[in-house]
Amino acid sequence: MGQRSFFDIENRLQSISQLGDPLERLTAAIPWECFRPLLEPVHEKERKSKAGRKPFDVVLMFKMLVLQTLYNLADEQVEYQIRDRLSFTRFLGLGIEDEVPDATTVWRFRERLKELGLLERVFNRFDDFLVAEGFEARQGQIIDASIVPVPIQRNRREENQQLKNGEVPQAWGEAKRAQKDVDGRWTGKRGKRYFGYKNHISIDAEHKLIRRFKTTPANVHDSQVFDDLVDPDNVDPAVWADSAYRSEETEQVLQDAGYESHICEKGQRNRPLSHEQQANNRQRSNIRSRVEHVFGFQENSLGGKFIRTIGLARAKVKIGLINLTYNLMRYLQLTKGRKGAPAVA
Repeated sequence: MGQRSFFDIENRLQSISQLGDPLERLTAAIPWECFRPLLEPVHEKERKSKAGRKPFDVVLMFKMLVLQTLYNLADEQVEYQIRDRLSFTRFLGLGIEDEVPDATTVWRFRERLKELGLLERVFNRFDDFLVAEGFEARQGQIIDASIVPVPIQRNRREENQQLKNGEVPQAWGEAKRAQKDVDGRWTGKRGKRYFGYKNHISIDAEHKLIRRFKTTPANVHDSQVFDDLVDPDNVDPAVWADSAYRSEETEQVLQDAGYESHICEKGQRNRPLSHEQQANNRQRSNIRSRVEHVFGFQENSLGGKFIRTIGLARAKVKIGLINLTYNLMRYLQLTKGRKGAPAVA
């Protein structure tokens, strides 16, 4: 075992950079300080006294949530990994001697984002940055949804029926109620059953950046939130979506608003699609399938879409963070090799 040197940590970080640390480029490429004015209200909650330690920096805490989302870590695990990994501490701007926020602090910070409804504002602030960088929404938009599973609830049949009716079982005490997700719902897809929520998104067809999103229980049909997802800022009127969104009402709404529908057609019982309609659907799917790249990245590169939350309000924050983190990483990909883009040693 070699003798310790004053420069051991610096040398180790340099070797990590040489191997290619994606967090180093993320640090340099993203204007983290632009989020500060939106995040400052997190600490505006009245304190009972001025005693005790000062709250952790809001940008530091926000970057912890990004780390957590990038690697799909529980609160306890993100604390552990920051203490364990030099690349994580460098990303956060912490030294080996600095205090690391614990799991409870991470949870409380995320709760404040939920209480103040800040996540969507942060998401929109980064979208403003993307537009300023030349990545405005172009070439039309693609709308789709993906299931986001949460821990399965083990309830009795009568309890599930009460929840479906919008009622909370009277036998549940306050402690049990806090551990029960009464907002998540079951849904089926390709013969499998899933419990949780849906991430409805609209991306621009050129850059594959998420421009709008909405979180609902998993049993909400995709078409029910279609109007909320249509992005009026896209400079091209084309709209792509799969056949789940197709209806006479939707087609009329798009036409009246000046949009050009490329929604896939669907066959009816005893009225299958003609060869021409099938050919048109295949052509539409060549563009529409780009949205699957977004969901594929979230599933494979962000460690899966499974989230550990209870309730719709918390799910909105977690899913919003997934969508924002995707945009952060997509921005790195879009600017890779761009003149003036931050390079990693």
